[in-house]
Amino acid sequence: MTTTSLATSHPGISGIPTGLLIGGDWRDAMDGRVFDVENPATGEVLAAVADGGPADADDALAAAVAAQGSWARTAPRYRSEILRRAYDAVMTRQDWLAEVMTLEMGKPLQEARGEVAYAAEFLRWFSEEAVRISGDHTTTGDGANRIIVTREPVGPCVLITPWNFPLAMGTRKIAPAVAAGCTMVLKPAPQTPLTSLALAAILQESGLPEGVLNVVNTTDAATVVQRWMRSGRARKISFTGSTGVGKVLLRQAADTVMRSSMELGGNAPFIVCADADIDTAVEGAMAAKMRNMGEACTAANRMYVHRSIAGEFSQRLAARMAELRVGNGLDDGTQVGPLIDAAARSKVQRLVDDCLSRGATALTGGRLPDGPGYFYSPTVLADVSPDSELMTTEVFGPVAPVIPFTDEDEVVAHANDTDWGLVGYVFTQDIDRAFDLSERLEVGMVGVNTGVVSNPAAPFGGVKQSGLGREGGKVGIDEFLEYKYLAVPRRGPR
Repeated sequence: MTTTSLATSHPGISGIPTGLLIGGDWRDAMDGRVFDVENPATGEVLAAVADGGPADADDALAAAVAAQGSWARTAPRYRSEILRRAYDAVMTRQDWLAEVMTLEMGKPLQEARGEVAYAAEFLRWFSEEAVRISGDHTTTGDGANRIIVTREPVGPCVLITPWNFPLAMGTRKIAPAVAAGCTMVLKPAPQTPLTSLALAAILQESGLPEGVLNVVNTTDAATVVQRWMRSGRARKISFTGSTGVGKVLLRQAADTVMRSSMELGGNAPFIVCADADIDTAVEGAMAAKMRNMGEACTAANRMYVHRSIAGEFSQRLAARMAELRVGNGLDDGTQVGPLIDAAARSKVQRLVDDCLSRGATALTGGRLPDGPGYFYSPTVLADVSPDSELMTTEVFGPVAPVIPFTDEDEVVAHANDTDWGLVGYVFTQDIDRAFDLSERLEVGMVGVNTGVVSNPAAPFGGVKQSGLGREGGKVGIDEFLEYKYLAVPRRGPR
C-alpha cells in the first residue's frame, strides 16, 4: 500500500508526499484516515494528509529498529555526505520551501526564507560534526589497564517537532541523529506536516537509506507517541513543545529509562538598563518580540525598562509596531502573518484584556483586526502590572508588555520569578553590567544588546522547566551518542 501524494488544492505544495514514510515507502494510513491541513491566513484547505494510528506507529518503529544496526556501522563520511547533499538541496529549493511554510503556518515569505537558510545550516553543521566524533585513550593510574573510550549511537530515536518552526526544528533534530548514526521516528505537528514531509523527501533524494527516517503524521499524538515511548525499543526522545507535554513525556521516558532532550516553554525577560542605547534596544525588541509573529519560545515576553527611559522606549517601540503591515504572508510587503489558529488568537486577546483591566495602556494594537484569518494586531502595552496573567504565561503572540523598574536587584528577582529559564535579553552600554546581569539571570542563553540568539553553531536550550539538554553547537551531537569504555589489560613491563 503506497502513495506518493494525496489530493492537494494549492499549486505551491504539489509534489509533496502526503502519506506516511515507513521503511523507505510512502504509504496511506492503515485505516485509510486523513486529516486536512489549513492555511491560517485564509482557512483554505491545502491538502489532506495520511492520519497515522497505532499500527502505523508500530510499523514505523519496527523499521527504525531494523535499520539501526546497519546504519550505525556506516562510515562517518558517508553520513556526512548525505547531510551535505541535503543542505545543497534545501538551499536550491529555498523559495519553494518558504512558500510551503507560509501556506501552512502563516509566517511572511521573507521570514520563511530566513528559516530555510537557518534550517539548512543545521544540515551543513552536523555534516561537519559527523566526522569529528571522538573518543579517548589513556591508562589506569596503576598502569595495569588501557582505558579506551568510544562513542556510539544511542539507538532508535523518537523526534517530536512543533508547528512554529517546522523546517528548522526538523533539521535541528534529524541532522545530529543522522550524523551520530541513529535511526528515527518523527511525528511532526498536525498543523504543519507538509514542511516535514518535504524535508523527508529531500533526505531520501539525498541518499538516506530506507528505515533511517520514518515519519508518522497523526491527529492522535498521545496514542502514537505512547506506543513508541512504552515499546522499550526506542532509546531516546527529543521533544520541542510545551512544558506540560514535556512533563508527560518525561514520565513515560522514566518507565524505560530513555535518554531525553526537552526544549520546552519560555518566559523571556528583556531588560533595558538606564544607560542602554535606545535605538539598539528598540531594534532588539522588534527582533526578540516579532520573530514569527511572537510565536517563538525565545520571544521577549516581559520587557523590563528602566523608569527613566520607559516612556520614550514604549513610545518608540509602539511607533515601530504600528508601522508593521499585517496580512497574508504570501503578499508582497507583509511583515506580520496570522497566528496559527483561533485558539491561539483567543488566548492572546484574553491576556491583553487582563492587562488592560489591571491598569495597562495599549499604545498600539490590543484588538482583533477585521476580516478572515487568525490575525492579531501588533500590540504594545505600557505600565503593565506585575500581577498580570501575562507575566506568568507564555503569550505566543505579537504583544510587548512594558514594565518599568528602578532597581537592578529588583528586576533580576522579577526576571527569575518564573518556572521557565530559556533565554533572557540585556541591553546596556556597560560591559561589566552586561556580564553581571547575564550571570545572575537563571536562563540557558542571554542576548546582550541583541534580540537574536539562535544559531546552529551555538548550544540552544534552557534551565528549570524550559528543558533538558542542548541542540546545536559542538554539544548538539552528544545528545545522540553514548560513551562506551573498554578496559584492556596491558602486557609487558609496567
